[in-house]
Amino acid sequence: MRKYEAMFILKSNIEEEKRNEVINKFKSIIAADGEVTNVDEWGNRKLAYEINKMNEGYYVLINFNGSADLPKELDRNFRISDDVIRHLIVNLDEK
Repeated sequence: MRKYEAMFILKSNIEEEKRNEVINKFKSIIAADGEVTNVDEWGNRKLAYEINKMNEGYYVLINFNGSADLPKELDRNFRISDDVIRHLIVNLDEK
């Protein structure tokens, strides 16, 4: 199992219930093939630059352990989700 970190930004205007559903969806994708070690919700923050006419986003950081195929599946789900503005998955084991 490798260590990873996933940062994603959700639209700031979605409701809290919907936002929790989206976060739980990604946590369950990770839990199916790995282990979630930490979830850190940073909340609404100003974006460094405008994305799709939005100036704010809801930042979420997830640390997890998983196989080498897990980031590919997670990336695919981030891309097809309408609520995710941007995402980044980093392998923490590589130096």
